[in-house]
Amino acid sequence: MAGATSPSQPCIFCQIARGSTSTPLLHADDKVVAFQDIKPSAFRHYLVIPVEHIPTVRDLQRRNEDYALVSHMLNVGQTLLRRDAPQSNQYRFGFHQPPLNSVHHLHLHCLALPFIPRWKHVKYLSLGPLGGFIEAEKLLEKIKPLSPIPS
Repeated sequence: MAGATSPSQPCIFCQIARGSTSTPLLHADDKVVAFQDIKPSAFRHYLVIPVEHIPTVRDLQRRNEDYALVSHMLNVGQTLLRRDAPQSNQYRFGFHQPPLNSVHHLHLHCLALPFIPRWKHVKYLSLGPLGGFIEAEKLLEKIKPLSPIPS
């Protein structure tokens, strides 16, 4: 199948996370890396990905590790856009949900608006129960660990 990954051909985002490509990194730590989207949809368009291969948002669960990872991804994206696009009036942070994700490696879109060209905004709309784009804050609400019930 075209675009599928196999053990002999790891996903492109895994290669970027390991530093196996010439992609310039805007941020790198032990949990995530960030870089410019190769097909930007906005004035600034960065991707923040986990170093660990996690296929999609559907692979995240209500647990501390997943919540902490997505929170960290969001924090990194916000920090980069505030640094690189302080003049932008509006930022968007979120994830495409299957089947609309183009790369099967979790990635946070960090957008400093406006969209360029303007029609690109349609790629970043929520489609309710059909999926589409989910804002990072909404995803965090969905995966927030349940508080333990006091005994």
